[in-house]
Amino acid sequence: MSGGVDSSVAAALLADEGHDVIGISMQLHNVGAASPHDDFASVSHDIVATGSDDASGRRMPSFGGCCSLEDLHDARRVAAALNIPYYMMNFERQFNDQVVSNFVREYASGRTPLPCAHCNSDLKFATLVERARAFGADSLATGHYARVERDWNAGRFLLKRAADATKDQSYFLFSLNQDQLSHALFPVGDRSKAAVRDYARQRRLPVADKPDSQELCFIPDNDYASFVTSRAPDVARAGLIVDEHDRRLGTHDGVHRFTIGQRKGLGLSSSATPGRPLYVLKINPAERQVVVGPKASLERTTLTASHVNWIVDEPACPIRAEVQIRYRHRAAPATVRSVGRSVEVVFDTPQIAVTPGQAVVFYDGDTVLGGGWID
Repeated sequence: MSGGVDSSVAAALLADEGHDVIGISMQLHNVGAASPHDDFASVSHDIVATGSDDASGRRMPSFGGCCSLEDLHDARRVAAALNIPYYMMNFERQFNDQVVSNFVREYASGRTPLPCAHCNSDLKFATLVERARAFGADSLATGHYARVERDWNAGRFLLKRAADATKDQSYFLFSLNQDQLSHALFPVGDRSKAAVRDYARQRRLPVADKPDSQELCFIPDNDYASFVTSRAPDVARAGLIVDEHDRRLGTHDGVHRFTIGQRKGLGLSSSATPGRPLYVLKINPAERQVVVGPKASLERTTLTASHVNWIVDEPACPIRAEVQIRYRHRAAPATVRSVGRSVEVVFDTPQIAVTPGQAVVFYDGDTVLGGGWID
């Protein structure tokens, strides 16, 4: 339980359906709530339901949250309002090893990380599921806007977009495997955000009108560059900003301060770029070089991605799919060719700012076929 409205309503919905629900929050970093050595300490987005069986004989799950002391307090208040058991678990070490360290490494290597996707696959639906089983829970429920369906003909589970397209979070869940999907529940996935808040008000949950968090839980001030510098001081090395023809335009204080497609904050004087907006086109960490150019030069028709996870059967030949390259990107038609654990994607029309380190996710309508990490 994150202490937010989505995971709180997810818990309420399951409890109201008659399932035995346990609230769990994950402590992801030091919030001063407990010792980092206490195995039952603090915060994240998931609840585990234990106890009663549903009609199929399965025991039911729970939830987890994000990430301040106030959020933990809110999660506990919601659990009390629902009259469900509530626990806090310390995942500080795992979160640092599997999510934060990756975040720092990616920025230091000129890539743009996607920590929420790593947190989902490496913590919530891996480590946390194992902890939840200790309570006798068969499923893990979260407040994600997505849906899971069973394809009985294919004998597998499918991940689908949420009913509310404006809140859909299936993009962040592409790396879940069949075992993880078999234990996953997304109770708010078939509801709109407005309906979720209405339900919270009807149940008189104390977080019904709590604003959504817009920041990474471990960087509350949104200053990514300073955070990376504090964890890896060596990345703060000066380098050159050049144009597409290798002409020097200025200098920078570290490649971790840039991402593909970035326009603002380049630190270039107007005299160096008279009358023409420039965007980051490429980052060369080995040379400590940032290449900038006009928006038209951001267009790409192809990409490669690795560490691909197929939720459906891996295609033996090229397939057509709608392909999404960022969370807020509109999926675009493309041809996807699988090559081992990698893929090659060719878009029908050029796409802006294909960014290494971000996820690329393949869809067939509302169904997630799979995805990988853009190289």
